[in-house]
Amino acid sequence: MVVREEFDDALRQAALAAGVTLRQRSPVRGITQDGEHAVARLADGSGVRARVLIGADGSSGVSAQYTGVTFGQVDLGLELEIDVPVPVQQQWHGRILLDWGPIPGSYAWVFPKGERLTVGVIAARGNGGQTRQYLKDFVSRLGLGSYEPARNSGHLTRCRSPHSPVRNGRVIVAGDAAGLLEPWTREGISFALRSGKLAGAAAAAAAASPDDECLDRALGQYESALGQDLLPEMEAGRRILAAFARHPGAFHAGLATPKGWRTFAGFCRSEATWRSLTSRRQARIALALLGRP
Repeated sequence: MVVREEFDDALRQAALAAGVTLRQRSPVRGITQDGEHAVARLADGSGVRARVLIGADGSSGVSAQYTGVTFGQVDLGLELEIDVPVPVQQQWHGRILLDWGPIPGSYAWVFPKGERLTVGVIAARGNGGQTRQYLKDFVSRLGLGSYEPARNSGHLTRCRSPHSPVRNGRVIVAGDAAGLLEPWTREGISFALRSGKLAGAAAAAAAASPDDECLDRALGQYESALGQDLLPEMEAGRRILAAFARHPGAFHAGLATPKGWRTFAGFCRSEATWRSLTSRRQARIALALLGRP
């Protein structure tokens, strides 16, 4: 399981090892462009100039607003970090739990992380009371209600609209800032890593371009690359979420079959993608039927 503090620090160290200059506690307040450069304006009044700027500051950040990213799906995630005694740690060792929730399109999870369990739920925004109740009932049902959470947090996840931009001139966005995540599971780390790699390659090519035409072509490759892989994957996720939200009983029954569970487990292990799975004839027919209101 990913421990965000460790994961983020590993990324920081890798960036420093690659020669990056790290400026902490320097929030970006605005972005402008002045011909040959994009300029990030910092809170202290200074600016950072670059031939290409990659925004990776989250879906509510400055770069998403500047680029004009639009979001077609917004969900509320609630999460607890619960320190548990050794017997409970042993009970959950090597196990995870996913629970298909009572709210259309919702689900819950338990991820063990050593001495701590990460327990959370997610559902469409606008169901705050029901989502909080779902988390409370889920924790109680697991017998974890007597433990005081070490951390209690909430966040919004935002999926881009199908035709949302990912670029404005010399500024491109990646990860959550571009609204790139899997719509059904709302998983975003793998999308952030993959889009970040594509954005970095495009920015490096653009920065080395001899003229504006070549730079424009290099940055255009980022948009094209997303359209080859991540965006079709998101479209497949949207179709699955629609079927799950509209006909949860049928969806649960399908996942409970040996084939259905093997398919889902294969996706979780990155052995298959929703795009490849939904391209099969039987899956297309099932999703078309289940996706109807």
